[in-house]
Amino acid sequence: MNIWTAQSNPTKQTLAAWFLTAMGGVLLYAFRHFSNLNTKAGFLLGLFLLVLGVWGLLATGTQTITIDPKRRRITVADTTRFGTKERVIRFDEITHVGIGYLGKKSNFVEWYYLSLTLRDGKRFALFAPGRFYDGASNRANVEGWRDRLEGYLRG
Repeated sequence: MNIWTAQSNPTKQTLAAWFLTAMGGVLLYAFRHFSNLNTKAGFLLGLFLLVLGVWGLLATGTQTITIDPKRRRITVADTTRFGTKERVIRFDEITHVGIGYLGKKSNFVEWYYLSLTLRDGKRFALFAPGRFYDGASNRANVEGWRDRLEGYLRG
């Protein structure tokens, strides 16, 4: 069995953050007069989107997942402007591999990811939504990821 490595797409993350920042700026400008409750709500929504977008620009980074069947572990490395954090999950810590879902078909935003249930009862999102992994919007593809990981766990 070979080492399986996947990397998130920080370019798409950055584009999404710029979009939020721009929309926040447009709403702040459009509703800057506070003439009634609706304009105050529009202004506050703009402020929220702007803060969320700027935070997204600062936090954007690359997530690299390495699944090593020989060493029987998963390594998740998050690299941002502030450094790298690494999380190691041993295969024997994983009790269940499920598929999580974020989004709605009606607004055409769908992300699937692997939801690992760990021995301590906590869950861990592998191929997390919002990280823009190639193939994460296709359920059949993510089911293939689950089957591949379960094969590694059994092996």
